[in-house]
Amino acid sequence: MSIEFLLTSLVIVASPGTGVIYTLAAGLSRGARASIAAAFGCTLGIVPHIAAAVTGLAAVLHASALAFEIIKYLGVAYLLYMAWRTIRDRGSLNVDEESAPRSARQTITSGILINILNPKLSIFFFAFLPQFVSPEQANALPMMLALSSVFMALTFIVFVGYGTFAASMRCHVISRPAVVNWMRRTFASAFVAMGAKLALADR
Repeated sequence: MSIEFLLTSLVIVASPGTGVIYTLAAGLSRGARASIAAAFGCTLGIVPHIAAAVTGLAAVLHASALAFEIIKYLGVAYLLYMAWRTIRDRGSLNVDEESAPRSARQTITSGILINILNPKLSIFFFAFLPQFVSPEQANALPMMLALSSVFMALTFIVFVGYGTFAASMRCHVISRPAVVNWMRRTFASAFVAMGAKLALADR
């Protein structure tokens, strides 16, 4: 496994995206356990895309405009729903010490859906993984699976780092209503921006 793959993967994983935003929000609103659940959900949401890339289904998705558009707009709709839920002060993004916490299952499910409903991930893995597999290798499948596992491990570790840092700042957030309101607007705007970016994405 090359150092280039590790460094490239680390840069990609650490770059702010929808999963990072969701994990940060979970940590700030519900603490370290919620952030770990969110990171786990976002990591699991990568699995179908990796499977699609490894089996070649991403090529079909890339070739089919209709399939791509359907999945894309489902993703846009879900991101807008996340923004609406944030503004309405509900769900895992509710920063309130007295509110009933969401279950780990709910937090994980939301994280999974955020990444599953992003067709660009399948295309990304379809283009990204083969770059680090030698064309002379007799059976590339084990190597692609190994690279995928490392990418997922890095995703989980980095996201947990983001989330636990956010959780450590939680006590400074929930005691300041102005900061809470700013945070809700910021996360809601971020989800809307991610939805708009996905809506404008081409195959």
